[in-house]
Amino acid sequence: MPTPTLAELAKMFDHSLLQPHLTDADLEKGCALAAEYQVASVCIKPYAVPLAAKLLAGTGVLVSTTIGFPHGGHLTKVKVFESAAAIDDGAVELDMVVNIGKVLSGDWAAVAADVTAVLDTAHARRAKVKVIFENALLKDDHKKELCKICGDAGADWVKTSTGYAESGATIDDLKL
Repeated sequence: MPTPTLAELAKMFDHSLLQPHLTDADLEKGCALAAEYQVASVCIKPYAVPLAAKLLAGTGVLVSTTIGFPHGGHLTKVKVFESAAAIDDGAVELDMVVNIGKVLSGDWAAVAADVTAVLDTAHARRAKVKVIFENALLKDDHKKELCKICGDAGADWVKTSTGYAESGATIDDLKL
């Protein structure tokens, strides 16, 4: 396999602009950096989606935002509302956090309903969804069941971490 170019690698990355201390000026600079390096997308705070959509229009960099961030504990109807509003504001990808408490409780029906509701809302509007598990807090059995739920529901991707737990992706998680 040939070594990927910088441009090919850049299109494999989402530029995260989610830190709580970022100002609007920081968000603008982050969008400019993403456009300069031609990353796949900018994952930006929900309130800043209209700004990112404006700044990134025509650049080839997609706009994404978070749903239920960072712990997934929002009511499903709130996640659905967040999803629709984000898409209306210009997001084409959503990073949805599963309800971690429901996962740890083994309430798989509630988890599946939550994931499916967001997926249905997004897919009806031609947006894609990444479902975030927060693997650092879960056992392997939780991760396997979440993969099954997400596969059955038609998730576009799954992710291992919000970036705000004590650890992120591990090689063991990726193998699992």
